Amino acid sequence: MRVIGLGLSSAATRDDLRAALAAAGPADALAVLQSRADHPALADLPVTTLPETAIRGIATPTRSPRIMARFGCGSVAEALAIVASGGSLAHPRQVQGGVTWAVAEATPPDREPHP
Repeated sequence: MRVIGLGLSSAATRDDLRAALAAAGPADALAVLQSRADHPALADLPVTTLPETAIRGIATPTRSPRIMARFGCGSVAEALAIVASGGSLAHPRQVQGGVTWAVAEATPPDREPHP
């Protein structure tokens, strides 16, 4: 399963989201924090929501001190993608306007999943 993790600023627009999804490519699911599930840019899109506690402690290649202090991980988008896919990061965090995105893919059965 290929999952796009999405971090959305309060100023993120639907156009920002369209650009992010186009850049990220096809996915089986979109993952966002529960606190952003009602964001206007996501209107009418099916999303998987996760609580902030689900991403706390998830190791990510991006390490923002501000995000680490607030969420307990270095990148919300990367952590969401990793947790929702049950796999590992396929494309690190990128920014499109007010949207931050990352892609993770489920780990093949012959490999260990991300802790």
